Amino acid sequence: MNCLNLTTLMSSKSCLSSTSLLSCHSSTNPFQLPRSSSRFSHVTPIHCGLRELRNRINSVKNTQKITEAMKLVSAAKVRRAQEAVVNGRPFSETLVEVLYYINEQLQTEDIDMPLTNIRPVKKVALVVITGDRGLCGGFNNNIIKIAEARIAVLKNQGVEYTVISVGKKGKSYFIRRPHIPVDRFLEGMGFPTAKEAQAIADDVFSLFVSEEVDKVELLYTKFVSFVKFVPVIQTLLPLSPKGRICDMNGVSVDADGDEFFRLTTKEGKLAVERDVVRTETAELSPILQFEQDPVQILDALLPLYLNSQILKALQESLASELAARMCAMSNATDNAVELKKSLSIIYNRERQAKITGELLEIIAGADALT
Repeated sequence: MNCLNLTTLMSSKSCLSSTSLLSCHSSTNPFQLPRSSSRFSHVTPIHCGLRELRNRINSVKNTQKITEAMKLVSAAKVRRAQEAVVNGRPFSETLVEVLYYINEQLQTEDIDMPLTNIRPVKKVALVVITGDRGLCGGFNNNIIKIAEARIAVLKNQGVEYTVISVGKKGKSYFIRRPHIPVDRFLEGMGFPTAKEAQAIADDVFSLFVSEEVDKVELLYTKFVSFVKFVPVIQTLLPLSPKGRICDMNGVSVDADGDEFFRLTTKEGKLAVERDVVRTETAELSPILQFEQDPVQILDALLPLYLNSQILKALQESLASELAARMCAMSNATDNAVELKKSLSIIYNRERQAKITGELLEIIAGADALT
């Protein structure tokens, strides 16, 4: 099975009218559907025999099996990815609140905290997180378009920039554009891990502390629901005010609710059902006290903050990629069903026409003999 059938089925249901889908070349006479049929009035004449049609129908059936299997695999994986995202959110959000609670206590002291220093922005580091595979609709294109738009804005403002690309699709895109400065290419290794996030955090930390960049922005796809995943630009460094996770405009990107997916059976077939789950994060007590020196706590928590935020972004991006692939494979399966149905109708009509022609030849031969 080649990728042509799979890509064609993923496009749209209007692909049934394409000549490339329904045209095969043979020495048989052309068979044209009646123009009175409203459903097939837009279909072009078909130039193929019964054998070619049977092969085409079998090919579509095999493609349908592949896309349906990929849909179910993505549905199983997206549940695991979504659980990781939701389970990690209370920790990352509470960690941000703890950091700012300590920061408020140290406002009156002359302490240098490099990750909270806000300085004039002369250069920005863009951490662009893409997927490692295709067949997921416009998932990778959307985040790349957001990155291109952000780069254009920085150019107009006269601000320098550098890119840290995460994911194979982002690497293949930026490596073909040498005019975009890339600090580092990183490829994913399946399910996000703390080790993978730490590699990104170390690079970001060194760039910001050494003042090579004055701001670090995280570009990833936020998982909102099964059919909604929004590309966002989150300010990673310096820390945002009030302990919130915000985008570059100061708008909070914290999640209000999440959707869990589970595989079930419906009418003898596997299906996916959704449950809405609210994630609650406990607020810090105003009388909270720390036994250790706040400076020591900050030194231990700031690297952990970077790691947790990057890991959360990697998990959100993976969940969005799997959900996008599941939707794409679902559309491809539906298109395969319709294409198989239309080809079966065409096959039956051509077969009936061939049988009718043979009967007419037999009758005409019998009349000639008599």
